[in-house]
Amino acid sequence: MGRRGALALGLAGLASGARAQPAWPDRPVRLIVPTLGGAGTADTLARLMAQALEAQLGQRVLVENRAGANGNIGATAAARSAPDGTTFLWGWAGTLATNPALYRDLPFDPVRDFAPVVLVGNVPNILVVNKSLGPHTLAEFTALAQAEPGRLHFGSTGNGSSMHLAGELYRQQTGTDLVHVPYSGPAPAVTDLLSGRIQLMFNLVTGAMPQIRAGEVVPIAMLSDRRVPQLPDVPTSAELGLPGLTFGTWFGIMAPQGTPPAIIARMNAAANAVLADAAARARLEEAGLELYGGPPERLAAHLAEELRRHAEIVRRSGARLD
Repeated sequence: MGRRGALALGLAGLASGARAQPAWPDRPVRLIVPTLGGAGTADTLARLMAQALEAQLGQRVLVENRAGANGNIGATAAARSAPDGTTFLWGWAGTLATNPALYRDLPFDPVRDFAPVVLVGNVPNILVVNKSLGPHTLAEFTALAQAEPGRLHFGSTGNGSSMHLAGELYRQQTGTDLVHVPYSGPAPAVTDLLSGRIQLMFNLVTGAMPQIRAGEVVPIAMLSDRRVPQLPDVPTSAELGLPGLTFGTWFGIMAPQGTPPAIIARMNAAANAVLADAAARARLEEAGLELYGGPPERLAAHLAEELRRHAEIVRRSGARLD
C-alpha cells in the first residue's frame, strides 16, 4: 500500500473514531446536594435547576442528597468523584466560602478540588424584627441597638450559618452589641422571634417571606444591592447607606477538578440557557433566587472574593467548628 493509501486509511480511522465518541451527556448526570432532601432553600432550588437542566441537556439530572457535617460530606463526595462529566456539586456560600474558615481540617479544598461551572444566583438575607419592638427603618433600629447594647438578641440556625454571619457583619459595620442565639434550625428561631423571646433575625428572604406577608414581623432592610421582586417595598442596605452590608447565600455548580473543559463549557451553556428561559426564571425567582449566570470565570472570581470576605467575618466573630 502506498503512502497516500495509508494516509487515507488513517484519516478514515480518525474520522470513524471521532464519530464513535458519544456527545456529552450520554447518560444521566448526578447533582450532589449537601443537605437533606425535601426541605430548605438549597434543596428546593437544586431540584428546580435540575428539572430545567434536563430539558437543555436531553438527559436526566438526578439530585443526590448527601447531608452531614455542615455540607462537608456532600462536597467531599463530589470532589472525590470521577471527573467524567457524570457528577457535579450544587454548592453554596456556606459550604464553599464559610466552611474553610470554620473548620481547621476541611476534607476538601473549594479551589483545588473543584472546577467552577456557573454562578447560578443568590438568596439574600433580610433583617426582620418582632413587630412589638418599635423600629420600622434601619436608622431607627440601629439607633435602638446603639442606645441599648446587649439588650437585643438575634437568632440563627447555628454558629457560622448565613444568619449568624449576616448578624456579625451588621455588628461589625455599625458598632452595635447584639447577642447571638444559635438554634438547631429555622423553625424554633422563628417561633421565638414571633413570641418575643428574641427580637430580630437576619433570615434568608425565602424563610422570612411567610411572616412578612402575614404581617407578623417588620422587614427592615434587604441585605443586598438590589430589591427583590417579591418584596419590592423593602429597601436594600445599599440604599440605606450601608453598601457593605450585603450578605446572602449564593449558589453555584462545580465539577470535580479534571473534568474536561468541553463538558464544563456545555454545562455552563445549559445553565445559562435555563437562566434565560422565561418560565424557568419565573420559578427560580419565585423561590427567592436573584439570578446571575455568566462564564465559569465569574464563579471563580466570586468564590475567591467570598473566601477572603467570609474568612474575615468569621475571624472577627470568633466562630469555630471542629
